[in-house]
Amino acid sequence: MNKKLERASAGGSVSKAVSMSSFPYLKWASVMIAVLLFLPVLVIVSNLFSGTEVWVHLVNTVLADYVSNSLILMLSVAMGVLLLGVPAAWLTSVCDFPGRKVLTWALLLPLSMPAYIIAYTYTGLFDFAGPIQTFIRDITGLGYGEYWFFEMRSIGGAVAMLSLVLYPYVYLMSRAAFLEQSANTLEVSRTLGHSNIKSFFKLALPLARPAIIAGLTLAMMEVLADYGTVQYFSVTTFTTGIMRTFYGFGDLAGASQLAGVLLLFVCVLVLTERYSRRKIQYHSSGLSKTSQRKIPLSGWKGVAATLVCAVPVLLGFILPASVLLYWAVFEAEPITWDFIQLAWNSFSLALYAAIIAVFLALVLSYAMRLHKSKSVSYAVTSAGMGYALPGTIIAIGVIIPLAWLDHKIITFVKHTFDVKIGLLLSGTLVALLFAYTVRFMAVSLGAVQSGLGKVKPSMDMAGRSLGLKPMAVLRRIHFPLLKSSILTAILIVFVDVLKELPATLILRPFNFNTLAVRAFELASDERLVDAAPASLMIVLVGLLPVILLNRSISNNH
Repeated sequence: MNKKLERASAGGSVSKAVSMSSFPYLKWASVMIAVLLFLPVLVIVSNLFSGTEVWVHLVNTVLADYVSNSLILMLSVAMGVLLLGVPAAWLTSVCDFPGRKVLTWALLLPLSMPAYIIAYTYTGLFDFAGPIQTFIRDITGLGYGEYWFFEMRSIGGAVAMLSLVLYPYVYLMSRAAFLEQSANTLEVSRTLGHSNIKSFFKLALPLARPAIIAGLTLAMMEVLADYGTVQYFSVTTFTTGIMRTFYGFGDLAGASQLAGVLLLFVCVLVLTERYSRRKIQYHSSGLSKTSQRKIPLSGWKGVAATLVCAVPVLLGFILPASVLLYWAVFEAEPITWDFIQLAWNSFSLALYAAIIAVFLALVLSYAMRLHKSKSVSYAVTSAGMGYALPGTIIAIGVIIPLAWLDHKIITFVKHTFDVKIGLLLSGTLVALLFAYTVRFMAVSLGAVQSGLGKVKPSMDMAGRSLGLKPMAVLRRIHFPLLKSSILTAILIVFVDVLKELPATLILRPFNFNTLAVRAFELASDERLVDAAPASLMIVLVGLLPVILLNRSISNNH
């Protein structure tokens, strides 16, 4: 079969009679999938301007706090990730100093550490009852209130935790931009009398600005999406407000209106990022980036460069991971069958969600490959918009239509068959799987489309010329070539689902827990040590895509 394909693909043009676009069912399937995945956003938007008593109460009392705290968090974390990510990216890509090779990939490690888990860890270390303050009281003899110590459970603590785990977004984008810059660019700058520092601020940094802004936007979206950290540190933001409205008032309409305002924040953030780059075009001279000579740093400069790159790794991964490991091994309760059940719930749910998301991504990507129409292009684009939305928005957007449909089904079955049934959609794992698919479709789409893009179109035509139908072409030709991309997409979605907290808290069925939810519940009960095994398991699994990402970067550079 492969030899036939090679001969057919090399045989020149293929007749229009075997055109792949003659199969419209895939086109309409992609549109229907996109509409279904975009439904939660439509639900939120439709409820945005419907006034309720709860909404009026929220506007008059706490909405200003939600807006101000969210803005303070975003701006402060923006400064934090820029200060941590950009210098590290510049040093590892342009300079040579002790430990550079190790730190280049180690700077990615905090990506595996969810913000709410690092928040629990540092609180256990630095809170009043933690070992640090206990040691200070023991050696000084001071009591409570007699000495100053920074308050972890504050907006400042939330900024620090979020900055430590989100700076890799800026680091990745910035480093890629610095590596892509022409090798002779900085040489020309230095011949004009500019120092390395001046060349960085005057030339390299402006050239890398689009990439830095893109990484910063991703970090800001994660700030808006965070729930576990701000809830644990008692910082009132939109995500905590949505959860309080949903659980405290039991008001779906009010929660959806808050989610709508948060959605506006996200839209403004995305549009601002695109507007800031609308007229920015920088071109390289084309000289190979591999020929660029590293700037040697030795002595105190080398030590300073090592510290600048090592501190984020130490504080963002090594220290919290070590504390979690110590707690899990020496202080936490022994692992029981309940923990194994939690792990099974988490892993099976994440695997189901990953398979569904990747399967739908394969359908959408293949439809886009077959049909070059605007409707399919728009469908694929809208299907991937969920990744820009916080889990709380998607959860509220999912539960409203599913609850409505559930009650219609219950009423119909009651009147028709006189049988009482429970919630088939909103009260089961269906709602969770739907929300996960909406949330992480963009991740699977990116991996699958990247893999499909590497398959020559002539292979499709060759398969059709041999009498294969489109789905047979996908199954017998594309799928074997896409195994690596599909496995990558499954792995990334699997880990993202495993770490997802707010959507799981809202949509999980009764008596169904995951590792993330259990860690959150134990931490909320101040049982930080007992939360360590679940937290450590999430971090260890989260290392897998980081390792995969590091290999990809190493192959490209």
